[in-house]
Amino acid sequence: MTDFRQKALDYHEFPVPGKYSVELTKPAETAMDLSLAYSPGVAEPVREIAANPNDAYRYTNKGNLIAVISNGTAILGLGDLGPLASKPVMEGKALLFKRFANLDAIDIEVKHRTIDEFVDTVANIADTFGGINLEDIKAPECFEIEKALIERCAVPVFHDDQHGTAIVTAAGMINALEIQGKNIEDAIIVCMGAGAAATACMELLIKCGAMREKIYMLDRKGVIHTRRDDINEYKKMFANNTDKRTLQDVIADADVFVGVSGPDLVTAEDIQLMAEKPVIFACSNPDPEIKPEVAHAARQDLIMGTGRSDYPNQVNNVLCFPFIFRGALDVRASAINDEMKVAAVHALAQLAKEPVLPQVLQAYPEVDSLEFGADYVLPKPMDPRLLPRIAKAVAQAAIDSGVAGIEELPENYMAE
Repeated sequence: MTDFRQKALDYHEFPVPGKYSVELTKPAETAMDLSLAYSPGVAEPVREIAANPNDAYRYTNKGNLIAVISNGTAILGLGDLGPLASKPVMEGKALLFKRFANLDAIDIEVKHRTIDEFVDTVANIADTFGGINLEDIKAPECFEIEKALIERCAVPVFHDDQHGTAIVTAAGMINALEIQGKNIEDAIIVCMGAGAAATACMELLIKCGAMREKIYMLDRKGVIHTRRDDINEYKKMFANNTDKRTLQDVIADADVFVGVSGPDLVTAEDIQLMAEKPVIFACSNPDPEIKPEVAHAARQDLIMGTGRSDYPNQVNNVLCFPFIFRGALDVRASAINDEMKVAAVHALAQLAKEPVLPQVLQAYPEVDSLEFGADYVLPKPMDPRLLPRIAKAVAQAAIDSGVAGIEELPENYMAE
């Protein structure tokens, strides 16, 4: 572990500090180049944009530029360490945008005293970008911030810790339940955790067919139920009218366990209480709520997913967020709405059912083969089909739902 720590530090420091830089897309070698790039030539697109703001998509990088913004109040699993400490994570997010969707991203870390200050800061710079990716902001403030920014900004605002996690979780869950011979409408679901990711995951599962009354959510004090008077408005949406109070009460005969809480909170005995052929997504990182080895030793009939890359069925945001933004920006979407999220869920779920490409297997030498089943309910991040499939589905959903700035996709858009 000490060796890995040093490797991580060296990766970020050498050969130059940080994980990305700015490159030029236009020539700047001659006097004419400079006169076109800056004065006097730059005045021409200025005039065009002043007359028609949408021309910013024609003459600037707006249509390919994402702002990755945090206040550092919920950095990974490390907690509130401040805006500057979040910068390596935000730079990492920018790297992923570029690597997987060829989107340029700039990380912005915001110091503020109040939620209104944060919202004002982001809203006042939003038009510079084609989209806003919020990251590592604690709950419940993240809900208020995202809601306020969606109302004030003319570009998509997307809190990836909520919605990216939810989209990947829903896609994997739909497939896992299908493999187990179960319907999402009938599934009893236990969710350990009640923060941003948990709330978004459960809401999206409901949009995909799950029944709210069959969902049991737990926070640090136990089951969230209707007789509790210590829960905020977001937890109240999942307050179940039940006499059950503990994890053991609700996990008995449950079909699904989703963990977005902390390490080693679930035991083998808990897993043994679940219904036949359960699905367990233990997504606390880096250490899941129950280790796969422990879960599989307790039950031979389960499907297991984690947030880690060294186990099968990694539930990871990188499977969706670059491609969602790619599709949204390509149609000049003003928002990323529920229709776009559900379209991403189904595109991601469908791809896992298709034969795996040879180059994907080459990227994962530790496995001999991959095919739709208990150990493969989600595609791998290195699958090149993720970009065209998800981006196209999201872009078309944006057009169909009326939030796109264009009326139809270009012919051969995202052709594979």
